[in-house]
Amino acid sequence: MLDVINKYSMVTKPGIIFGNLISAAAGFFLASGGHIDTARLLPTLGGIALVIASGCVFNNLIDRDLDRRMSRTCNRVLARGVMSPKEALFYASLLGIAGMALLRWATNILSLAIVLTGFTVYVVFYSLCMKRNSALSTLFGSLAGAAPPLAGYCAVSNRFDMGALIVLLIFGLWQMPHSYAIAIFHHKDYAAAAIPVLPVKKGIGTAKKHVVGYMLAFIVATLLLPLAGYAGNRYLAVVLAINLSWLYTAWSGYKTLDDRLWAKRLFVSSIAAITILSIMMSMDAVSPLSQMLVAAAP
Repeated sequence: MLDVINKYSMVTKPGIIFGNLISAAAGFFLASGGHIDTARLLPTLGGIALVIASGCVFNNLIDRDLDRRMSRTCNRVLARGVMSPKEALFYASLLGIAGMALLRWATNILSLAIVLTGFTVYVVFYSLCMKRNSALSTLFGSLAGAAPPLAGYCAVSNRFDMGALIVLLIFGLWQMPHSYAIAIFHHKDYAAAAIPVLPVKKGIGTAKKHVVGYMLAFIVATLLLPLAGYAGNRYLAVVLAINLSWLYTAWSGYKTLDDRLWAKRLFVSSIAAITILSIMMSMDAVSPLSQMLVAAAP
């Protein structure tokens, strides 16, 4: 029984689900501006989790031949043949339908459309079409990764406003150096599987330049929240500090003698940066509408 539970759990990539739920909650709290609708929060996160789980099962199904060639993925459920492709297809479809239904009931059409778009980009454009053929697949993957926080935000706001655009930029840009860190750390695996990620196709030196470039753009995007009135000074101080720390880690890559060790540090730093940012978005969220009402009060 435990083996069955473990099989159905691991094929959904629980770590990815958990990380995305933190960002989805941050988007929800940011749009709430301190006024949390708990009755909407839980089903929103539940629906997003189910759709992410569905996308991960589809990804495992599509990538099972590639996974067998990589040491870090060769023990995945579908790569080992523990779950049949038909079983995985049914399971993924069931998760996706349940998640979409829950989101339609708990949120709004905009939030549902964002999640559906992210799912389509991840499964169809990234996993099925781009991953085996182009280094641009990472960019498509970053758009899918930004969908959960954006959906969380729009579940509350029900509109694509400046705050939604900033959330899209922050989480989309963060995905790029994070993904390149993984690709550099597992460079041999990606090369063995002939996956044309940037460090394999253009070299690690080029990837380092892209890491720093995307990170600088990410830092600018994170500063837009307080500038636009969506976050306060506590957010600004903490996020600025963690951004500079992450940037220092990235910059040290130009001097390192061990690219693999550096990439591992960069990966850990990226997780710390986005987690702390998500927490500060949640704790120091300011509703611009509330600010305007306070300013207009006699």
